[in-house]
Order: sequence, then structure tokens, then C-alpha cells
Amino acid sequence: MASKHHTDEVFTQKRRANRKPIKFQVQLNEEQKEAKSIIVENPITVIRGLAGSGKTLVATQAALDYFFTKQVDKIVITRPTVSKEDIGFLPGDLKEKMDPWLAPIYHNLYMLYNKEKVDKHLENEDIEIVPFAFMRGRTFTNSFIIVDEAQNVTHEQMEMITSRIGLRSKMMICGDAHQTDLKKKSDSGFKFLYSAARRIKNLEAITLKTNHRNEIVEDLLNYYNEAVDRGVSITTSGSYIYNGTK
Repeated sequence: MASKHHTDEVFTQKRRANRKPIKFQVQLNEEQKEAKSIIVENPITVIRGLAGSGKTLVATQAALDYFFTKQVDKIVITRPTVSKEDIGFLPGDLKEKMDPWLAPIYHNLYMLYNKEKVDKHLENEDIEIVPFAFMRGRTFTNSFIIVDEAQNVTHEQMEMITSRIGLRSKMMICGDAHQTDLKKKSDSGFKFLYSAARRIKNLEAITLKTNHRNEIVEDLLNYYNEAVDRGVSITTSGSYIYNGTK
């Protein structure tokens, strides 16, 4: 995605009087702007999309827009620490242990806005990046909350996190059901919440379809996802099993 300054007018009517639009370092495409406009209208928005569709980018830009135009006092970003790889013991304090999981969030923040200003707000904890395990028991008032990699959030965790939203707050739930790392994919609460938008007022679900990585990524993902949908299971040796037959 090209890094160009732009003036985003999606939130113009929602801003307080005499507030100038925020200039971001990355321009959203029309699909992403439409997603951002939906965020304005709903307290909770679920965004689904394949890898490279810009789910976290849209959510992060919306959060920064709300924050810098003083429509919220705080940004809270979280993601579950689930991995298929055995990474062993990680040394260091909590921040150092969490950095491998949180690096994509920092990347989006720095890609969108001035790094020095973002770091200042991170230091002051106006922008707070929190391990998912530390979200229980909190209530977020006048805040913008982003739940990233939500396909790795269980049903119980999803109920917990969505019930944390307080007054004058917005929550973004970003995920891709095809990238679930839970041992049992049925434990993921992401699909359930996405489908719940048809029945719950002010809960909106949207899908981003445009790939912003190399064009081969979309073809590769489609190939793998179609195989999974047909019941193909890839073994550790690289062979595949279909209906129990290699």
C-alpha cells in the first residue's frame, strides 16, 4: 500500500466543531473507507477479511482519528497470545515477552502516524497495548478498543471482551476464520459473533475483500482455503489426507 498523506473526510460530521481532519501517512481505499464509516455508526463492529486485506489498518486508523480529534480519551489494543509454533521460554519483562505478538500493532501505528508522537502516547498509556489475559475485570469508558487476531479468541473470551465496553466507547473485532490457531477451531468465537450481527442491534459485521500484498497471496490463500473447505488435511510430512485416504 502506498504511503501517501491524505485528508480523511469520513469522520467530518462526527468531529467536534473546529477540529481539523487528521492527516495520515497511508491512504485507505474505497472499501476501507466504507468500513471506517460503518465503525462510526456502531458501538461494536466485526471486520472479517483474509490476510493482507487491511483489517487492523482500518481499525487502527479509526482509533487514531477518534483519539486525536478528542472523541475518546484512550485507545486500547489487544490480541490473544496463541501460536502454533513452540517458541520456548521468552526472557525479559512482560513488554519484552509480548513484543513478538504485538509487533504488527506497532507497525500499523507507526505506518499511519508520526512515530515520536505515537511513542509519547504509548509512554503515557493514552494508547495502551494490553495482553488479552489482562482484559478481564476492566470496563472501558470513553475509549476505542481494538481486538486483533480475534479468530483465536474463544467463545468465553469473546463474551468477556465484548461485555467490557462502557459508555461513549467503540470496539473493533478483527479476524480471519481461516487463520485460527486454536487446537479446536470450533472453540473460536469469531464466526459466532460475526453471524450474531444479523440479530443484535448496533452490532455490525463487514468483510474486506481486497488484497494489499503481492497478487500471488490471494491465489495462494484461496487455494489453501478451498482445500480445507473440501475436507483436505495437510500432514506434517507435506502429504495430504482427504476423507481419511492419502
